[in-house]
Amino acid sequence: MYALVDCNNFFVSCERVFQPQLEGRAVVVLSNNDGCVVARSNESKAMGIKMGTPFFKVKHYVENGSLEVRSSNYALYGDLSNRVMSILAEAVPQIEIYSIDEAYLHLDGIRPEMIPQLCRSLVEKIRRWVGIPVSIGVAPTKTLAKIASHFAKTYKGYKGVCMIDTEAKRLKALELTPIEDVWGVGRRLAPRMQAAGIKTALDYVGRPEKWVNANFNLPGLRTWSELQGRACIEDEKEERRKSICTSRSFADMICDEDELCLRVSDFAAMCAHKLREEGSAATEVTTFLYTNRFREDMDQYFPSATIRLAVAANSTHEIVGTAIKAFRMIYKPDYMYKKAGVTVTGIIPSDAVQASLFDENEHLRDRQERISKIMDEVNSAGHSVLRLATQRSGHYADMIRSDHRSRLYSTSLDDIIDVH
Repeated sequence: MYALVDCNNFFVSCERVFQPQLEGRAVVVLSNNDGCVVARSNESKAMGIKMGTPFFKVKHYVENGSLEVRSSNYALYGDLSNRVMSILAEAVPQIEIYSIDEAYLHLDGIRPEMIPQLCRSLVEKIRRWVGIPVSIGVAPTKTLAKIASHFAKTYKGYKGVCMIDTEAKRLKALELTPIEDVWGVGRRLAPRMQAAGIKTALDYVGRPEKWVNANFNLPGLRTWSELQGRACIEDEKEERRKSICTSRSFADMICDEDELCLRVSDFAAMCAHKLREEGSAATEVTTFLYTNRFREDMDQYFPSATIRLAVAANSTHEIVGTAIKAFRMIYKPDYMYKKAGVTVTGIIPSDAVQASLFDENEHLRDRQERISKIMDEVNSAGHSVLRLATQRSGHYADMIRSDHRSRLYSTSLDDIIDVH
C-alpha cells in the first residue's frame, strides 16, 4: 500500500503559520518578480482567481481589501517542507519525496489495521508541530493514492485521510474522478480520451487492454493498470538532467553592460552550484539575452552563444568565466534587455570527467574545484557570504521584485517574531 501525503495549498499555508490573521481570508502567492499567481487559498479559488493569472488583473481585489497577496518566500517554504518530510521519514520505513509539498509513504510491513490510525496521527502531528494542514490518500497504487488524497482534501468528512482499500471504494472513486484529473493524463491526453468517449477514470478502465495499448502506448497502459489496482510505477529515481538553466526576467529593463554581466555571473554561479549538488559536470555553457517581446515600440534582439569546454567542469570560476565570455560575444549596447540566463549542457557524472592530454590548466582547475567546495560549505547556511568578484553583493533573491514578501520567520534571526 502507498500513502500520498499532500500539503494543502502549501505556499498559502506556510504564510498562515506565522500570520494567523490570514486564516479565513482570500490569499494568493505570486511568482518571482511578483508576476503571476502561483498559489491560492480556497477562498481565492472561490473568487474565481486562476493559477497563472497576472498580478495586475487581481490587483484591484487587493486595493479594495478583499484579497491578501504575498510574494514568494522560498526560504520559508523550503524550511517548513523539510520539517514536514522529517516527521514523515520518522514514521514509516520508506519515504519518496515527490515535490516540495508531496511525498509517497511506502506502507509495506505495517499491519493494515494500523494504517488508518497512523495516517490520522500524522495529520494531527504535522498540523500541531509545523502548522501545515495535510491530506493523506491511501491505496494499492500511487495513481489511486493520488485520487484518494484529492478526496481527503475535498471532503471534510474524511478528516484528512481517505483510504481506497476495497473494490467497491475503488470503483466509486473512479466513477467520481474526471479523466483529466487522473495523474499521468493531463491536458495533452485528456482531449483525445474525451473524444473517444472517456469522461471518467471508470470509463478508462472499462476499455480493453489491447485498445489502451494501441491508442495510448506504454504510459497510458501504466496508468490504466494503476487504476485497476495493479502497482506498476516504480520509485521515481532522479535521472541526471540533460541541462540546467538559471534565468530571470528583470523588474526593469537593463542596457548597461556591467550590470548585465553581473546578472550573468550570478546565473552562472547558480548553475555551477547545482552541478556540484548533483555530482555532475558540464561540457557546454550557453548565455542568452532577451529584449522585451511585448514592447513592439522597441527594437528586438534574442541572441545566444555557446562555448564548449576543453574538460567538463563544475567549478564556479570556470562556469562563470565561460558564461561571461559568451556574454561578451553577444552583447550589443543599443538594446534594452528584459531577461538573461545561463544554460549548462552536456552533463556527465563528475567522477567520469576525463582529463585532456592537452589541458595546460589542470593544476589551476583542481584549485578552482577546491575553492568551489569551500564556497559551498561556507554558503550552506543560505547566505552568499563567499562569491566571485564578478558577482553582485548580496543574495540574488534580494534583487528580485518581492514587494509583498513576508519575513524569513524560521530561517533568519533578524526575522524572529517579536513577542510583547
